[in-house]
Formats: sequence, structure tokens, C-alpha cells
Amino acid sequence: MAGNSQRRGAVRKSSKKGVQKGSGGQRRRGLRGKGATPKAEDREYHAAYKRKKAAERRASGAHDRRKGDDTEMVVGRNPVVECLHANVPATALYVVEGTSNDERLSEAVHTSADRGIPVLEISRPEMDRITGNGMHQGIGLQIPPFRYHQVEDLIERTIGSPTPGLVVALDNITDPRNLGAVIRSVAAFGGHGVVIPERRSASVTAVAWRTSAGTAAHLPVAKATNMTRALKQFQKAGYQIVGLDAEGDHTLDTYDGTTPTVIVVGSEGKGLSRLVADTCDTIMSIPMAGRVESLNASVAAGVVLSEFARQRRAAARGESR
Repeated sequence: MAGNSQRRGAVRKSSKKGVQKGSGGQRRRGLRGKGATPKAEDREYHAAYKRKKAAERRASGAHDRRKGDDTEMVVGRNPVVECLHANVPATALYVVEGTSNDERLSEAVHTSADRGIPVLEISRPEMDRITGNGMHQGIGLQIPPFRYHQVEDLIERTIGSPTPGLVVALDNITDPRNLGAVIRSVAAFGGHGVVIPERRSASVTAVAWRTSAGTAAHLPVAKATNMTRALKQFQKAGYQIVGLDAEGDHTLDTYDGTTPTVIVVGSEGKGLSRLVADTCDTIMSIPMAGRVESLNASVAAGVVLSEFARQRRAAARGESR
């Protein structure tokens, strides 16, 4: 019978089961060990891993959005703390893993936590990629795009207002610090908004936010595709358009600013552009001592706003200018 043959080369088959000699190398492989335990953030099932991936997705999204909109990353410990103190709106605070701690970093983290701003830890290479450089000091504050209004919005806001409309339009102003200072002055003296051109103009960036001391969150800023057309819209709504220039026909001492008014401010160097100047109803100068030829744009706007606010208070009391 096959399998029972006694001839040379025959193989006996058996159906018996049981422990066989040897482990097939399993015991040796078991003694070999699995190596060092991976970090929590590298274990897919761990919560730290999920937090890490979420932070990377947010960071990647922030980097990609920077190409298509005005999302901004403020870096450096002092600028980040200043933005937080100015109540600049922020969507996330990024901190590089292993960054040395100090008072400014702790203040940024605690302030963000108090305001409900997510604090996310990311790797240094990832922060370098987001910011585009390695000068971030291990911290970055993500600021969303500023929401601009339409010129029509500013006009509608002043309809039925207890005080006549008072708006500042900026022409050729490219320094965001000047823009922030003007926003702050308009808010301080009861103005209703600021208009800036869509092109060749400073925008409401983190620098402008800080300079405005947070007032940009409450004062509407409109972007005009065409400044001349925007000024004509105000004229149709009953506004007087007053341009500031050293060669003005009127001076601040003689002009009545109690009616709805748009104050147009040009840059200290270029002044008002020709088309904008031609659209103005009045060109007005600010009286100054002979040794001073011109004022910084934001300072000039503040001076005029202060005088017009005084005139309006006097008119409300029934007093003459």
C-alpha cells in the first residue's frame, strides 16, 4: 500500500497532530524586540497624532490661502503681542515645538487662550514654510482677510444719522501706518468711515490694525475701484468734497465743516492726483507756521477732523463757529 511500502525512498504519511519540534524561528523573532516606542504624535491611533495632523492641515491651508487672498501671518514675539493687545482678529496662534519660553511667548499664549484663539504647535520646518523665512522667533499669529465695505454702504449708514456724514478718502497713501492712524482719528472725532482706492494704496494689514489701536474693528473701511467715481457718488448724495492741499482756495479757519463732508487726503510727497483734485468742490489748506511746508497725511487728517468736530459740537449747542 502506498505509504506503507518498505522499499527505499518510500514516505510514511501520518494524520497524527500535536506539538512538533522547533518553533520555526518564532521564538527567536519574539526575543528580538520591537525597538523604541514611537512618539505619541507618530502613533495613528493616538490623540496627539490627530492634533498634529489637524495643525498641519490648518497650516497648509493658511499657506495656500495667502496666495489667493489677504490672509496674513504676523511673526515675531513683540509684533504678535502688540496685535493681541490691539484686539486684532486672529484665527490661530502657531508656536514651534520646543521653542524657548519667555514672558512674551507666555503672554501671547495666555492672551490667545483667553480670547478663544486656537494655540497650535507645529514643527520648525512647517513654520518656515508658512512664513517663508526663519525669522519668526518660533511664533506666528494668523490674521484673516479684512472685510471691506462698499462706498454705497458708507452713504447709506449716514442717511438718517443724527450727525452729518463725515468721511475721509485717501489718495496715494501707501503706508499702512498712515492708514491705521487715519482710521483711529476718524473714529475718535465721530467720523463715519474711510475710503481707499483698490489699487496703489495701503490696505488694512496687521500694521494698520496695530496703528489703529483696534478701531478698525468698529469703523467701516470701503474700497473704491475708481476714486473719482466714488467721490461723485458722495456728491450725488449731498456731500461736499474737500481736498487738502497747501495751495487751497480756502483755509481751515474759514471753511464750514458742519455739512456732510468728504475730506480727501493725498500723500505728503505726491499730494492729490489730478483727476481727484478736479473732482473736489473745494481745495483747502491748513494754516501753518512759515518754517513748515506740509504735514504727514494722518496728522493733516487729524487736524481737520478735530476742527470739524469742534464746529459740529458748537452748532449742536446753537453757537456760531
